Amino acid sequence: MSLKGKAAAIGIAEFKPWKEAPPGVTPLKLMAQLTADVLNDAGLDKRDLDGLLVGMPFADPGMIYPASLAEVLGLNPRMLNVVDIGGASAAGMIWRAAAAIAAGMCNAVICLVADLNKIGDQKVPVVSVQREFEAPYGNIGANCGYAMIAHRHMHEFGTTPQQMAKIAVDQRKSAVKNPLAAFGDKLLTIDDVLSSRMICDPLHLFEIVSPCSGGSAVIVASPEIAKRAKNPPVWLLGAGEYANHASITYAPSLTESPIKPAADAAFKMAGVERKDIDLVCPYDCYTITVLVTLEDSGYCKKGHGGPFVMEHDLSYAGDFPCNTHGGQLSFGQPGLGGGMSHVTEGIRQLMGRGEGRQVRNATLAHVNGNGGIMSEQVSLILERRS
Repeated sequence: MSLKGKAAAIGIAEFKPWKEAPPGVTPLKLMAQLTADVLNDAGLDKRDLDGLLVGMPFADPGMIYPASLAEVLGLNPRMLNVVDIGGASAAGMIWRAAAAIAAGMCNAVICLVADLNKIGDQKVPVVSVQREFEAPYGNIGANCGYAMIAHRHMHEFGTTPQQMAKIAVDQRKSAVKNPLAAFGDKLLTIDDVLSSRMICDPLHLFEIVSPCSGGSAVIVASPEIAKRAKNPPVWLLGAGEYANHASITYAPSLTESPIKPAADAAFKMAGVERKDIDLVCPYDCYTITVLVTLEDSGYCKKGHGGPFVMEHDLSYAGDFPCNTHGGQLSFGQPGLGGGMSHVTEGIRQLMGRGEGRQVRNATLAHVNGNGGIMSEQVSLILERRS
């Protein structure tokens, strides 16, 4: 079944990430405020919402979370669920919402992600391959896995530290124009990135996301509701999802990711070509993530990601706008909410609300969500119709 044109994003809400949340703030409180904000943005009332999708916060785990959240928000959803595919959860919510609407289950779905800066409190799952075979030898967390990917990419294709650093530099150009960016106070140079502290060779501090607190929300609605919304509807044209491993140890390849089948499926459903895309919003937990995503999404050949980013200006004003909100590297990563910032930015740009960083004449956007260590992948093609 195709989801092309079956539903549209009609409202967005987002906090400016902060390093530490104010006392007394919880993920549920953040979601309550986001709900009020996104309803106001879309011009809807709470009674219009009959679907609820939520990402499980790291800082607030619990059972029957969607029902508990619905109770707090005062909603009576006809469809509700937790979407748990890591950083791909937010993008995954959008097509799941559209599918539920297309199936007649509901008419307007609120997609919510909010979290506090509690990433350092995470523990390796009690029963897991990682706990038994990897953690005892120091392979803990994402830094090691992405550093392995970067090293392998450098070995196979000659990718350089300067090429990876350029991604952070260009995204910072966009962040300084984004009032919501947590790290948009000054521009970066390639030398700045490469002289920042080495965290996990070959990845430096400015090539790695900084955990924050915050959250985002999107309302996805049926065509009937979209027609009466305050904002120009942003339609879902295509979606694709794919995973082929959980632990990076068991990935078929370190340099070829599940992004390719996810992106191919999204473009096929949408019926558009890569050259038609006006901006891309790839998940950017690390600079190497962006480089591999651009390759596997089909914007350049495998192994050519390094030269590609050097040949193009990835800022909002450039010839290949990429993460025009600054990406997680400069916007901030509030837990799983980091993945939603790519979705909200794609929608914001297509609505023409990018203000000082608006991409001129933007009508098509490609968003990619990434879970785990290049594991779960979700690609979305979004369109604003004239």
